[in-house]
Amino acid sequence: MKNVELLPQAGRFYKANLHSHTVLSDGKLTPEQSKEAYMEHGYSIIAYTDHRYYGWHPELCDENFVALAGFEVDLNSPFPEDGSYDRVKTYHLNFYDTDPLARGGFEVHNPEFAYSDICALNRYVADMKKQDFLACYNHPYWSLQNYDDYKELDGFDFMEIYNHGCEIDGLYGWNPQSYDEILRTGRHLGCVATDDNHNFTPFEDPYCDSFGGFTMLKMEKLTYADAIDALKKGNYYASTGPEIHSLVLEDGAVHVKCSPCDKIYMITEGRRTQSVMAKNGKLESEAVFKLDGKEGYIRIECRDTQGGRACSRAYFLSEFED
Repeated sequence: MKNVELLPQAGRFYKANLHSHTVLSDGKLTPEQSKEAYMEHGYSIIAYTDHRYYGWHPELCDENFVALAGFEVDLNSPFPEDGSYDRVKTYHLNFYDTDPLARGGFEVHNPEFAYSDICALNRYVADMKKQDFLACYNHPYWSLQNYDDYKELDGFDFMEIYNHGCEIDGLYGWNPQSYDEILRTGRHLGCVATDDNHNFTPFEDPYCDSFGGFTMLKMEKLTYADAIDALKKGNYYASTGPEIHSLVLEDGAVHVKCSPCDKIYMITEGRRTQSVMAKNGKLESEAVFKLDGKEGYIRIECRDTQGGRACSRAYFLSEFED
């Protein structure tokens, strides 16, 4: 098995919110207000993903901030006769523009085919990929979806393993089971943590949906191109608090360094997990997990004493065979 820096040592981590809404759809902040608030909380990147609206805000980009161009579309199952949305299943998908300067604008076409037409949905995603967008599958738990809804989805670059707005809304935020179930179909995709913020309440309110889920991108420098490159190459991890400092595959073992946590887990395609746990009140910030090559894929979760998690994307060991 090759020695590999699963997260590159070079560069630095930049904090990103990859799902946000503004007054251009159903959010309450302007793009400028969102930038200001998030920068005050240590963020350097926001993907503006307003509903059915292509958000490209080059005026917000500077040496300290990158505004990623994007949008969110939806596809709903049939509504009941009373028109209630309460039990309507839905696909919500984010798309990130890899090169908005070259594109010069984009008109969003929301999916108009039947909810049950997975082939049409996959063609829609494939068409967006051909147009050089990255695709993210959003919040399956909140969307009332199960394995039958996502087992045949194709072409996604990532899915939301955590969505803070959904967690605030009804404890629907965490989606690790959906992530593993998709991975076990053999599909390779990463995982991100996002806010999906709409800001209906003030920042100090416990129902505020900002600053809860974020993705840390490892980049040489803070530019639009570097952010897209990090997303394409998988040089990131998802978090609600803890930090992953280093992740290396060396001499047949995964070496993890992180902020002090009480649990560090290596999750695999099957049941054979490995873990390091705090003992006698002494937190752990390192772990070494020996591999035998039968794990299928591996992913790392680090949990702190407040219940926060840092989650690496999945790495399929077939990628690292000699």
